[in-house]
Amino acid sequence: MTWLERPPAIVAERGHRAREPYPLDTSEQELLFNELTPDRRRIAQFAVNTGLRDQELCRLQWRWEVRIPELDTLTLKRSVFVLPADFVKGKRPRVVVLNDYAQAILEELRGQHPRYVFTSQRGHSRRRVKHVIAAGWRSARVRAAQKYRDRFGVDAPDGFRRIRVHDLRHTYGRRLRAAGVGLEDRKDLLGHKRQEITTHYSAAEVGYLIQAANRILSPSRASSTTLLRVAASLPARPRRSRVGARAPAQKARVLGAWDSPAKLPRELQVRSRKVVEGFGGC
Repeated sequence: MTWLERPPAIVAERGHRAREPYPLDTSEQELLFNELTPDRRRIAQFAVNTGLRDQELCRLQWRWEVRIPELDTLTLKRSVFVLPADFVKGKRPRVVVLNDYAQAILEELRGQHPRYVFTSQRGHSRRRVKHVIAAGWRSARVRAAQKYRDRFGVDAPDGFRRIRVHDLRHTYGRRLRAAGVGLEDRKDLLGHKRQEITTHYSAAEVGYLIQAANRILSPSRASSTTLLRVAASLPARPRRSRVGARAPAQKARVLGAWDSPAKLPRELQVRSRKVVEGFGGC
C-alpha cells in the first residue's frame, strides 16, 4: 500500500439547486402557526423569538436557565439559558437571550416537566419533543399552503410549502435586521459571535440585548420582502432535454472548480425590482 500523490477528485452532477431560506412575514406566520397543535405552536413561537435550532429547542432543559434578578420587571422575571457546548452546533457554550414574548412563553411552560422545557402530552404524562419537524408539522404546513390562496389571493410559494423549523431562525435574523439591530448584536442574539466571550455577559449587557430582541415585537417592524424570499418563491426550473445531450457522467464537475457567474433568471430580475430597499437575510 502506498500514499496517493494527490487527493482524488470528488464529482457532483450539475443541476442541483440548493433550497433557499424562506423568512416568514407576520401574516404567513399567523397562517402557519394557527394550524399547529398548542404544544408545537409554543415551540414555533419560541423559535421565531430566539433563533434556536431544531435540536436546541427539543433538548432545552430547565437546569440551563440562569436567573438575572437585576433585570426583573413588574410583570416578568428575567432569565437566560446557557447551552452547554455539547448541545450547540459550534461545540461552544451559547447564551440564549429571551425577549418579552419568549420569556412569557417560558413562564407558561414552567412546572409542566421537571427536566425539559418543551414537551407534548402522551396519555397521562408529558414527554420530551424529539423532533419539531414531525407528522404534525408537515400536516400543518400542507393545510396552511392550501389556505394560502384564500388568505392572500395567490398560490403559496414553494418556500412556504416546504417551510422548515430552520426558516424560523432565518425569520428571527431577518426581523432583527429590519428592526435596525446592528450586525454585532445580531451575531450575539443568533449565537454567531465568538463564543469564548459571549458567555461572560454582565447584567447590563444582557439588558441591552433584551432591548434589541424586543425591537422585533413592534407592529411597525414587520419584515419586508427580501431577494432571498423572491428567489425562494420561484419554482424550480425544469431541466431541458437536448438531442445529443451528454451522459450524466460527462456532465459531472469537480467540486471546487470555478464556474462562470450565472445570470439571474429573467423572472427574478423582474420581480427583484419590486423589492424595497434595505433588504437582508440573516
